Amino acid sequence: MAKGKEIDINLFDIKIKQIPPKAGRVLIAQPSLNDPFFKRTVIYLIEHDPNGSMGFIVNRKLNISLSDILPDFPDVDVNVSVGGPVSPETINFLHTFGDKVPNTYPLGNGIFMNGDIGAIKSLALSGQVNAKNLRVFIGYSGWGPKQLENEIKEGSWVVANFPQLDVIRGIYDNWYFAVQQLGDKFKVWTIYPENPTLN
Repeated sequence: MAKGKEIDINLFDIKIKQIPPKAGRVLIAQPSLNDPFFKRTVIYLIEHDPNGSMGFIVNRKLNISLSDILPDFPDVDVNVSVGGPVSPETINFLHTFGDKVPNTYPLGNGIFMNGDIGAIKSLALSGQVNAKNLRVFIGYSGWGPKQLENEIKEGSWVVANFPQLDVIRGIYDNWYFAVQQLGDKFKVWTIYPENPTLN
């Protein structure tokens, strides 16, 4: 049986001029990252400082509704995602409601985090909540001091500066699409085998 031509693995080794991570930027997993939790993930960073980093995976949607995890919440069309492996018992909200939600935390660029759940429920009951203005995450992704910087140096992540509201609206919820937005030279990553050891 004729053996197929082997792929040159160096084909996928792209020289990257990285921008530094910071709140509001996006992490895109390089195709060689084989961590079972973070493989081919897109992460929205909400915090990055000397104490560490925090973000939410945006492309790990769950096939559940918000009312499944908050039984007294109205059934609204919003995305519920696994935000990361840390504190899987917690629920976090990102939204664009601003001062309509008391005690919310501003992340900048018109995006806010958490706040009074009763106010969000009232907005849902009045038909103002949808998948474009509210995202729900179970758990989050976290890094200790310098941990994320080290992972970037090791080639685990590419940092991207996508429009933040588009991230919230779900534009970059697909790893393949997000990679293509990095530029033409990155498109080769989309054909990187899911498991190179099987080739």
